[in-house]
Amino acid sequence: MQKRLPGGTLEVSAIGLGCMSLSGAYGAALSEAEAGDLLRAAYDRGVTFFDTAEIYGPYLSEQYLGAGLAGLRDKVVIATKFGFKFEADGKQGQGFDSRPQRIRDFVEASLQRLRTDYIDLLYQHRLDPAVPVEDVAGTVGDLIREGKVRAFGLSEADADSIRRAHAVQPVTALQSEYSLWSREVEDEILPTLNELGIGFVPFSPLGRGFLTGGVKPDSLPDTDWRAKMQRFGGENGARNYALVEALQALAAKTGHSSGQLAIAWVLHQGEDFVPIPGTRRLDRLEENIAAAEIVLSAEDLAAIDAAFPQAEIAGGRYW
Repeated sequence: MQKRLPGGTLEVSAIGLGCMSLSGAYGAALSEAEAGDLLRAAYDRGVTFFDTAEIYGPYLSEQYLGAGLAGLRDKVVIATKFGFKFEADGKQGQGFDSRPQRIRDFVEASLQRLRTDYIDLLYQHRLDPAVPVEDVAGTVGDLIREGKVRAFGLSEADADSIRRAHAVQPVTALQSEYSLWSREVEDEILPTLNELGIGFVPFSPLGRGFLTGGVKPDSLPDTDWRAKMQRFGGENGARNYALVEALQALAAKTGHSSGQLAIAWVLHQGEDFVPIPGTRRLDRLEENIAAAEIVLSAEDLAAIDAAFPQAEIAGGRYW
């Protein structure tokens, strides 16, 4: 699979694997054996970039990666994230916690779960209003110098915070939501990344599965947290699904799925864009990976934009 260099630092596959769903975000968690089979299948098909976080499970996704990628550590790039608050009993609390000692404690625990002695890319999952981002960058910089971390990243950060962090410790990549129906980063964030030479890792390039056409409006069970999101149900869901149907019709003309077209569109927005679609199924994994080979012309990109006009998207990104 084509290689890309986020920020010129880490060599990764053009498409990574987001591992949140392995631990049960969209239904029951996979077993360790099932997750391991999927992770190794991804590697066998050219995926070398795997994205996880402490909060996924919590802890379970990191544990699955540690077990599933055993024996492949020097052949893959693992990204993980810290930043949410956890209580003394290990359960997730309310809010954020990026105090320097908390970051260090997280790294030590994460290394054990991942069965490794270094983290390739360490993200602050969300900004902590109680801790200056300069302190976070400085702490991660120290961990890089100690050899426990190789690169520093931010997730869903604003442009000012990116600049402030980058001035202390170079930011290799920003991870934020980006897809045909979530393009907010285009106005200020992407120009900032381009100016500073920071790579971009779009999460949810498939709109949390909606852009594949496989998630019908109001079809999700209450156990799936997407059921509470504005874009997936009611009148909003119906309006948005009409856009997906237009995308499906466009994709059918070229022999692709709407999901493949959505991922290919993201890949064509920037040379150092590395989307990380997640899945629990081998057929979807193979479908997503194949999107890296799709070449879109300027006319194709214009047709996709016309089929999915931003003004027609109904509902906010979350609630």
